[in-house]
Amino acid sequence: SREFILPLTVDYLVIAGGGGGGAYVGGGGGAGGYRESSSAIPLARSTNYPVTVGGAGSAGTQGNSSTFHNITSAGGGRGTSGGGTDGGAGGSGGGGTYSADGGAGNTPPVSPPQGNPGGDGNDNVASNRATGGGGGGAGGAGSPAPSYDTGGAGGVGKASSITGSSVTRAGGGTGGTGGGGNGKAGPNTEPANPGTTNTGSGGGGGGSGGLGGSGIVILRYPNVFTISNPGGGLTSSTATDGSFKVTTFTAGTGNVSWTD
Repeated sequence: SREFILPLTVDYLVIAGGGGGGAYVGGGGGAGGYRESSSAIPLARSTNYPVTVGGAGSAGTQGNSSTFHNITSAGGGRGTSGGGTDGGAGGSGGGGTYSADGGAGNTPPVSPPQGNPGGDGNDNVASNRATGGGGGGAGGAGSPAPSYDTGGAGGVGKASSITGSSVTRAGGGTGGTGGGGNGKAGPNTEPANPGTTNTGSGGGGGGSGGLGGSGIVILRYPNVFTISNPGGGLTSSTATDGSFKVTTFTAGTGNVSWTD
C-alpha cells in the first residue's frame, strides 16, 4: 500500500509597517499594506522561503514593506506636514493637511486591494488654521478633515482570525487637530500618539508627528509540521490551534522552512 503524505499548505497574513503621521497639523499616517490568503497555498518541505517584518515609519515617513515567499505588502504612506504636499502613497495612503489631498492606497496595486486612500486636509486661510486628514486603513479610507478645527479620523482596520480568534489590525492614524483623538495639537513640541506595535497601524498627525506601528507576519499550517528559521534573523513565537500551528513573526529578516 502507498503511504499517505500530508501536503504542506500554509495560510498567511502579511502586514507592512504603518506610516508616520505628519507634524504640527499634519495628516495621519496610512496603515501598512494588508494581504491575507483566501485559501492555504501549497509549499515544499525543506525549502527556504523569505520572511521580512516591516518596521514602522518615523514621523512623516513611509513604513517599511513586509514579505513572505512571493507576497509583499507595501509600507503605509506618510502623513504630510506642509501645505501643497499631498499625503504619501503606500499600502494605505497618508492624510493630507492644509489644502493637500490624501495619498493613494493600494500602491503598488494588487488584487484584492491591500489598503485604502488617506483623507484630505482642511485649510482656512483667513484664520491661518488648518487640520490634517486621517490616514487610510486596511478596512476603509481615511476621513477628510471636516473643518479647520477637527482632524479627519483614520480609516478602520481589518479583522483576521488566522490565529484562531478575531483580531483587528492596520488602522489609519488620525489627523492633527486642536486636541483629541490620537492626533495632537500643534505646535510640534511633542509626538502624537503612535500606531500600535505589530499591527501596521498609522501614526497620529500633529505635534511632532506620531510613529507608525511595526508590521507582522503570521503563518498557519498543519500541526504535524515543524517550522525553523535557518540562519536566524527572525523573532517569532508558535502556538497550537486545534490541528494547526500558528507562527507569528514580530521582527527581523530571514528564511523559514518546514519539516515533518
